[in-house]
Amino acid sequence: MALCISKLVIFSLLFASIMFFTANSHTFSRSLRPEKLGLKKQKLSHLHFYFHDIVSGRNPTAVRVAEAKMTNTSATAFGAVVVIDDPLTEGPELSSKIVGRAQGIYTSASLSEIGLLMVQNYVFTEGKYNGSTLSVLGRNAVFSGVRELPIVGGSRLFRFAHGYAQARTHSLDLKTGDAVVEYNVYVFHY
Repeated sequence: MALCISKLVIFSLLFASIMFFTANSHTFSRSLRPEKLGLKKQKLSHLHFYFHDIVSGRNPTAVRVAEAKMTNTSATAFGAVVVIDDPLTEGPELSSKIVGRAQGIYTSASLSEIGLLMVQNYVFTEGKYNGSTLSVLGRNAVFSGVRELPIVGGSRLFRFAHGYAQARTHSLDLKTGDAVVEYNVYVFHY
């Protein structure tokens, strides 16, 4: 009987030790209070700029990098993939002050209308937002009057960002494909 009790005590101590060390080991996740990361009060910012998508000329800022077999016969250019590094400016003229770049990709993702899947970062280069980014992932029905794209994240001053961007075509040259799009961005961030 004493031997059974000794084994039970040893087993209990061993089990307690394993539980103690397991509880204090590294974990995959944990809860934090926002203040621990220096996050205070959430703000809502409005940004207004113009996006210049230049597909023509000697220095395009949007370049098709892939296409499907059917892309060139499709009424919507379905399957075209375009990489962009488009200037963002204060005014609709390309000569106005550059406030950042839209960098990423868009692809024609609709068989029935010109509907783009936009995956891009707005990389800001001016003022207090210099070096900060906003990430956009959403659908752009190009010929709709106003399109709404979700802001899904950001960096630096836009950490924990969420919100939306409203896009309105300012001008579109149907011959060259070049476009200027007005953006109003509403974003919550810390």
